Amino acid sequence: MTTSPDSARQLLRHTVATVAYRGSKALRGAPAEFANSRIGEKPRTPSQILAHMGDLFDWAFTIAQGKQEWHDSTPLPWSAEVERFFAAIKKFDDFLASSEPLHVSAESLFQGPIADALTHVGQIAMLRRLAAAPIKGENYFKAEIAAGRVGLDQSAPRREFD
Repeated sequence: MTTSPDSARQLLRHTVATVAYRGSKALRGAPAEFANSRIGEKPRTPSQILAHMGDLFDWAFTIAQGKQEWHDSTPLPWSAEVERFFAAIKKFDDFLASSEPLHVSAESLFQGPIADALTHVGQIAMLRRLAAAPIKGENYFKAEIAAGRVGLDQSAPRREFD
């Protein structure tokens, strides 16, 4: 069975909404000192990871437009970086929701910037646990995730674990 370009695009939008849902959970309520906490000399801080995640969605937007431009951003203060991350996701999702053509395959967008962002959401969640500020686990299969809902404010978890 092959997918139509519209169904592939809708799946991308749902995946982006999933990143937003999981990302919002990992980012909300982080203690102030978390942003610049370190687990060693070389690994990125949570702020650096979050800035990279914003860069990934900026990059995804340019790839979708056929431009493919990459920028390494210097991390902003935590709350500003959270806002930038969700603004970048929204900009990309708005493009996906438009009638503008994708200049690459949906699969390429998924395997590159979107899958990378999912990996980094997991890193932030793990770093929260290491910083003694864990988030609750959740049955994400039951989560209320919808294409277009890509901001920090998400639906309440339906089934969290203690």
